[in-house]
Amino acid sequence: MPEVRIVNVSKKFGNIVALDNINLTIRDQEYFSLLGPSGCGKTTLLRLIAGLIDPDSGEIYIGNRLVNDVPPEDRDIGFVFQTFALFPHMTAWDNVTYGPKVKGFDMAEATTIGHEVLEMVKLHERLDAYPNELSGGMMQRIAVARALAAGAKLLLLDEALGQLDAKVRNEIRYEIRKMAKDLNLTGIHVTHDQSEAMAISDRIAVMKRGRILQVGTPQELYMKPESIFVAHFIGESNFIEGYVSSKNNGNSVVEIREGLKIQASNGAVAEGKQAVLCVRPETLTVEKSVKKASNTVQGTVERITFEGPNMRYEIRLENDALIVAIKSSMSGGWFSIGEKVAVVFPVANTHVFAYPEGSSLKEEISVGSR
Repeated sequence: MPEVRIVNVSKKFGNIVALDNINLTIRDQEYFSLLGPSGCGKTTLLRLIAGLIDPDSGEIYIGNRLVNDVPPEDRDIGFVFQTFALFPHMTAWDNVTYGPKVKGFDMAEATTIGHEVLEMVKLHERLDAYPNELSGGMMQRIAVARALAAGAKLLLLDEALGQLDAKVRNEIRYEIRKMAKDLNLTGIHVTHDQSEAMAISDRIAVMKRGRILQVGTPQELYMKPESIFVAHFIGESNFIEGYVSSKNNGNSVVEIREGLKIQASNGAVAEGKQAVLCVRPETLTVEKSVKKASNTVQGTVERITFEGPNMRYEIRLENDALIVAIKSSMSGGWFSIGEKVAVVFPVANTHVFAYPEGSSLKEEISVGSR
């Protein structure tokens, strides 16, 4: 099954830079997601891999073969669209066996393949149904089956679950991943839903404005974001502005408003430079005690939201910054609105980034494409 390599690929549509010198390797048999806000270039990159559009520059390899000039039908790919794209006048069976027949498989082989993939997607009993007689989840499973029946070695999915309701979407995403893994396929899954990408991907590329900001496992992206945007887009983060006042054993001491100092694990920002602290809400410790302690800032609970398994606390720190802390609702010791608390910042999970040049913090975390 193929490895996919993207080498120095760029693409423009008029004056819009859709992709800006993209370099990326997707490993053999990997289930890989392209993640980012609408307009970031992820669908453009998928369509380039599929051969539906051509790059302005750069090279695309599937396996060891340069495919820039290879038509889509000869790339051994299966493409699953957001809109299902089934032939409405054909039954599920005819949709699934269309690919093998067009490719010249004999009838016995096409029949065998059709039965196998319909069993795989658990829709063999609906092989005589037309698309308008199937639910959205069923139609998307038929679309995947059609892609697999045509002998795809590379499965491409473009927001393939976007039109399904939440419950069905959650079920289908695991089924598609399992099918890809069972068949030893390489899968490339485009989505703007970070929870979807985190749940099913071996690795993820986070994109913004035609560029790849970071590639890593879901755990790496969540625990070790390399930029403010990735920390914002993957999960939820608190951001506090300040400047690096000193260094301490490779860590940074960041001074925020009112002279408060917080130590963070990353020492990459130079001393004296403006910086942004980043910390996940669930890594914060909130205590009733208001004693002064290392890496602790006093605050007041302003809002409480019960979220089932979690309690969400919005806390106004003594320097007027508003942060969010998330705690298990099962642990007891709940706080009250107006209560004075101490918020402890964990050094290992508190990151520091350079303040964005030429823009504000709000602009940097914006999910707008351009």
